[in-house]
Amino acid sequence: MHELSQDLLQRPVRVLVVGCGGSGSAIAAGLPYLHQSMIVSGHPGGLAVSIMDGDAISPTNTVRQPFCVTEIGLNKAVVTVSRLNLFWGVRWTAVPEHLADTTDLGNVDIVIGCVDTRAARRLISRKVEGLRSRVSYWLDLGNTADGGQFVLGQPLNGRNLRSANRLRTAAELFPEIVNPDLEDETEPGCSAVEALERQLY
Repeated sequence: MHELSQDLLQRPVRVLVVGCGGSGSAIAAGLPYLHQSMIVSGHPGGLAVSIMDGDAISPTNTVRQPFCVTEIGLNKAVVTVSRLNLFWGVRWTAVPEHLADTTDLGNVDIVIGCVDTRAARRLISRKVEGLRSRVSYWLDLGNTADGGQFVLGQPLNGRNLRSANRLRTAAELFPEIVNPDLEDETEPGCSAVEALERQLY
């Protein structure tokens, strides 16, 4: 049986969302509801969220992602966090850069990966694992034209020790999603019309 670490019930839970495209912006929009639910249930701090993405909003993004033409050229994370803070009265943080080898995850409790390449997932996997990492959970979201995954795992690191009850990560359950020798199925550079035509109904 899985047991939640008690410290997550005694202070704000620090969440980092990596990627603010289709999946990232969608889950970011739902996090305030979870935050509010935690607060009214007696949690002492709810969620403290940071959203990371180095991309600027493009014309294509305004077709399938929650951005508008007046926001073209602005950073995705900054726009998303500004909206959430204004509407919900939270004080969440935008990180307008891509995750990198030099990124310090610091005291993040939960990493939510919303990336669309194997290289990016591989980097997240490396960052959350190892003795120096204190990340409690890695939630990986992803989709292709005909499938996807939504996997919550506990990275093997300085916080999560080897145990039969440890939740395995997406990289452990589906090693192909971090295999750099395989091609990515997404085509981020295509036009909005091409992207819509590729979708299966």
